[in-house]
Amino acid sequence: MTSLPPLNDALDAARADAELFDFLRIPSVSADSRRKGDMLRAAEFLQSKLASLGFTARVDRTAGHPVVYAERVASPERPTVLIYGHYDVQPEAPEGEWLSDPFEPTVRDGRIYARGATDDKGQAYAHVQGVELLLGQGDLPVNVKFLLEGEEEVGSPNLETYLRERAEELACDVIVISDGSRFARDVPTVTYGLRGLSYIEVHVQGANRDLHSGSYGGAAPNPINALAQIIARLKDEQGRITIPGFYDSIAELTEQERAMWAQLPHSDQEFAASIGVSALPGEAGYSTLERLWARPTLDVNGIWGGYQGEGSKTVIAAKAGAKISMRLVPGQDPARITKLAQDYITSLAPQGVSVKVIDHHGGQPIAMDLDSPYIAAADRALQRVYGKKAAFGRTGGSIPIVASFRAILGAPVLLVDLGLNEDAPHSPNESFALEDYHNGILTSAYLLQELGADETSQSG
Repeated sequence: MTSLPPLNDALDAARADAELFDFLRIPSVSADSRRKGDMLRAAEFLQSKLASLGFTARVDRTAGHPVVYAERVASPERPTVLIYGHYDVQPEAPEGEWLSDPFEPTVRDGRIYARGATDDKGQAYAHVQGVELLLGQGDLPVNVKFLLEGEEEVGSPNLETYLRERAEELACDVIVISDGSRFARDVPTVTYGLRGLSYIEVHVQGANRDLHSGSYGGAAPNPINALAQIIARLKDEQGRITIPGFYDSIAELTEQERAMWAQLPHSDQEFAASIGVSALPGEAGYSTLERLWARPTLDVNGIWGGYQGEGSKTVIAAKAGAKISMRLVPGQDPARITKLAQDYITSLAPQGVSVKVIDHHGGQPIAMDLDSPYIAAADRALQRVYGKKAAFGRTGGSIPIVASFRAILGAPVLLVDLGLNEDAPHSPNESFALEDYHNGILTSAYLLQELGADETSQSG
């Protein structure tokens, strides 16, 4: 481990908290057209702060919400780190379930409660504060670029175009992202893999109108029954997905990974209890963590059809539908999986109904090299904050833009998550522990130091 001085005593936590609170007060909800002015205000807040730290900083317009870009290049000989985050947040609804105003940060039991506290304002701003902490000790050990967007919560529709148009300006050695959760409260974590995504919608059409179930029942096709039959045939009794070709070319887990994950402090019983269920069904032959992180899935996310109101209405519905997500792992291509699913589901249509499968969106799965010097640098940085080695895990979620970063900028992505699942991102009463925010600032500063250390730059 490098012998660099500790930064804990230099952290002005009260000032860092006050600045984050000001940032959180801006209701930058990207999905709400009424908040367009607030989106610009949040972008300008970041631009002003980074400019005050000596960065060349600007607010770049896009076809949607703006991107904040800032850079501080000390020397072309030093490694360049691009820090990505987003300043947009989820809508606050349902407002009635919040215990305090979602846009007035409130501290209770050591946690900041506010929309965006952990996703992703708190985590992104920890990196801004980490840079400021280092600048208080002298110059930065690496060149730093910030890319802070305002459309992540609506799928980043304009970011890929932005990356392609400015690829030369955004050139870097490594991309750092903090926009997720650690494995557990006392487990510092480096995330080295993300699942991809294929999201489809299934429409089943029967008769040209709803039918009286007495007059037509037993003769007319029933789209709801047909949909249920189709869904039931998408998995076998062992939890395996039955779409032909679905598992082709999957990158299997290594024995190193299986052994490493088996050592993590995970309890199936506690996990089941945390979500209020009595069992954890899934693909046979794999542990819960393996199924969560490294195996593909197929889940029905929504289903509709027929009468939904109070009391009874004896009809055979004319149509039914379902939304289905498939989480993908390295070796699976979203476009190919979507096509396989479309062909197979259509082939399962019972007599008398027609089936249409709509492709909504997808994302590529990602796995990083565990032997990367950048992952080693992150481990060293986390050890300096937490006093213990980091755990290395994947996540079951998807961040589609990560694949675009790799494809367009050609740089590895380093995921160092600062939050926790208990922070309730996207939910009412979203929060971020003050301790995690402060540790995030230190993690960011130490990570930049470690990325600038001689052994890291030479290894890279």
